[in-house]
Amino acid sequence: MRSKIVAGNWKMNKNLAETEALLAELSAKLPDTSAEVMVAPTYINLTSAVRHLESSAIEVIAQNMHFAESGAYTGEISADMLLNVGINTAIIGHSERRAYFGETDEILAKKVTTALSKGIRVMFCFGEELADRKSDNHFKVVESQLKNALFALDASSWSKIVLAYEPVWAIGTGETASPEQAQEMHAFIRKTITEAYDASIANDVSILYGGSVKPANAEEIFSKPDVDGGLIGGASLVADDFVAIIKAI
Repeated sequence: MRSKIVAGNWKMNKNLAETEALLAELSAKLPDTSAEVMVAPTYINLTSAVRHLESSAIEVIAQNMHFAESGAYTGEISADMLLNVGINTAIIGHSERRAYFGETDEILAKKVTTALSKGIRVMFCFGEELADRKSDNHFKVVESQLKNALFALDASSWSKIVLAYEPVWAIGTGETASPEQAQEMHAFIRKTITEAYDASIANDVSILYGGSVKPANAEEIFSKPDVDGGLIGGASLVADDFVAIIKAI
């Protein structure tokens, strides 16, 4: 049975004091829900966030991690470093990492393999650019991203994977894929996984939608049968908005 998940990706926002204030507000307002609730603060605030939420149902996750265990990778963070401060889930493959930091499918496959080998749950992001959508190549692009980074994994690894479909044209632009477009792609993703593995794995993996989810559209998006929650950007930085999205699941 796949999980319902609402995860907040805070990106490069919130200093330590602001992080602690937002976590305190979220903890106080967290609704009673069976969904998993996660937040991903900046690296330097992960330790504080874990401590702040140790008695909360909210899980602290990382926005990224490196594929190497250690070494001369200035500015990077390893899986063991994350585990050491209480982080057990990492976002891998976010469109901004792909676009701004040149992360290829090959790099992401290495990150996924390292994370899983360390017991870290992977929230794997993928999705098409606007040009791909306009040229009707969006299904091919998504299939390729999944195949190149994930389809060499053995079937047992999928129990530690969450998928986050993020149409790049709908991130930070104010544009949002319609609920019908989200459902169409999520159903295609399950079909693609079924063909590569089997229906059981496809039906058990949680697939989140990650493209400008807001309180106003969350309930309709989450109502679609193959949408299991959301990876939330800007709206997760405002406690009342994030709580409203959690309630919508």
